[in-house]
Amino acid sequence: MKRAKQCTIWLLLLVVIGSVSISTVWAQDGTSNTIDTGDTAWILVSSALVLCMTLPGLALFYGGLVRSKNVLGTIMHTTIILCMISIVWVLWGYTLAFGPDVGGIIGGLDHLGLMGVGPEVFPGTGIPHLVFMVFQLMFAAITVALITGSFAERMKFTALLAFAALWSTFIYSPLAHWVWGGGWMAQMGALDFAGGAVVHISSGFGALVCAILIGQRKGLGVEAMPPHNLPMTILGTGLLWFGWFGFNAGSALGANDVAASAFVATHIAACAGGFSWMVAEWIKQGKPTMLGVASGIISGLATITPGAGFLGPLSALFVGLAAGVICYTAVIWKTRLGYDDSLDVVGIHGVGGFTGILATGLFASIGAQGLFFGNAGQFVVQAVIAIATLVFAVVGTFIILKVVDMTIGLRVSPEEETLGLDLSQHDERAYS
Repeated sequence: MKRAKQCTIWLLLLVVIGSVSISTVWAQDGTSNTIDTGDTAWILVSSALVLCMTLPGLALFYGGLVRSKNVLGTIMHTTIILCMISIVWVLWGYTLAFGPDVGGIIGGLDHLGLMGVGPEVFPGTGIPHLVFMVFQLMFAAITVALITGSFAERMKFTALLAFAALWSTFIYSPLAHWVWGGGWMAQMGALDFAGGAVVHISSGFGALVCAILIGQRKGLGVEAMPPHNLPMTILGTGLLWFGWFGFNAGSALGANDVAASAFVATHIAACAGGFSWMVAEWIKQGKPTMLGVASGIISGLATITPGAGFLGPLSALFVGLAAGVICYTAVIWKTRLGYDDSLDVVGIHGVGGFTGILATGLFASIGAQGLFFGNAGQFVVQAVIAIATLVFAVVGTFIILKVVDMTIGLRVSPEEETLGLDLSQHDERAYS
């Protein structure tokens, strides 16, 4: 009898210990503090893909479009911006964008120098905080690099360095906070999945200000300025397209159904944009061109970016088709308006991003609803954030350029421009 009681007590103890152990395991598995290795692997890969978009993707895309005397100087712009903005992001850019919200306007300084950014899980995800930080770093770098296409072949290298650091600090970081860091746009329900406003509207219309203030290239309209190496540009297009899957699908912050949807929408819109630009150019110019197809692909990618995770495949197809025609028209209009946007940043990224933000307010059907799916208010919100981003980027870029011009000077001398940036700014040649 005594032995039976002892067995019963031990059995009860085992049951209690087992229950506690199981409860602990369930608690650990169900909490947001658990690292998901699959999600982490995908976002690490996506970060590398976005890096590939900048270097070598954008560097080759822009480098092939300029004249041979400026190719290294143009590639240098993208390369050094990647290096410098990474430093800015670590020191203060990240905390301004993703630090604790201060009045809906800017992030606090809690993460200055990446303080408190480590292997712990980033809230609401299954990835380490460090992984989220480096993924966002790649976005910060390529956004500034996109702008350089508007003033290719004529800006001082010292001015570029100052402009890039200031623009990333005072334009990009606040915008990233407004939309993705819990700022006022996020609070009003803005939909910008991967950067239609934060990346493309800001860089595109910032580029417009750069093109106007810096002025036209010497000899524009008098001498021919064709791309010196279109195969280089096409290679850059392919690398941008490849990297854009990380840009858009990675913005799901996990290897999940949303990432899959964004991946498919990205590809469909790119194909549709390339096709519709080709058709529009064929009708207008009489012949289709490879440069036109490449430009259309990038316009489709830029335009689908804000809605990639919110739109179904057919909606993405329509958005891509519209993007090619609208962005081609915008590029045609630049000559009539008289500004020299060397590599069509305004028409492709600015107009594409603006179109994409509005299209998201119309076609959103996954995780949110747009106007065509019963939520007219979402379109109003999208219009507000598109216009607010445009105004902020234009005014802020104007102020930064004026400061740089008064202190350093923006433009190379006429003699240096004639010689080319490769020799005048870097004392090297791309081709011997």
